[in-house]
Amino acid sequence: MHLKSMKCNPFCLIASLEDPDMFNQPQARVRFEELFRSYDPEATFQFFKSFRRVRINFSDALAAAEARAALHKSDFQGKEVRLYFAQSVHIGSPRLEPPKPDKQFLLSPPPSPPVGWEQSQDATPVINYDLLCAIAKLGPGEKYELHTGTPTTPSVVVHVCDSEQDSSGGEEEVDGVRRPRPKIIQTRRPDYPVTQ
Repeated sequence: MHLKSMKCNPFCLIASLEDPDMFNQPQARVRFEELFRSYDPEATFQFFKSFRRVRINFSDALAAAEARAALHKSDFQGKEVRLYFAQSVHIGSPRLEPPKPDKQFLLSPPPSPPVGWEQSQDATPVINYDLLCAIAKLGPGEKYELHTGTPTTPSVVVHVCDSEQDSSGGEEEVDGVRRPRPKIIQTRRPDYPVTQ
């Protein structure tokens, strides 16, 4: 969040009240409002019970300054009242701009990215031409060893099929004769030397 500026509002005071009962008693509210209406008869009040604050809006900045000078740290119903000029915070644009629609993947509504985040461009895919060339050279019935085995790892070998087989059934038809497909034998795990 980029904080551009904080300005004091000379027409508005914030009263910090220690007495929570003042928000529940209409008579106490009327007495509190009378304190400030003596400085400005057109003053308006907004009570924020959960914050124990009252916003007092004046029609004249001079009346707000006089009220603060006279009533700051004064006593109201046995409790101290503190008065502050309200501050307005201006953060960038008055509206939140939506993110650029580069990659939203059907999100609704689109999320807001964190401040300072920039989308990284996708790298071009790596094409392994050696692997493509080796696969292109393979013919039916041949095998190609991709990874040579070691005493602790198996080798990886690609076998090219002789003909296209239907993978849905358990039998294949060769020259009009149906015969069962050969079973795929699992590669045996190499024996590890016993170390103690």
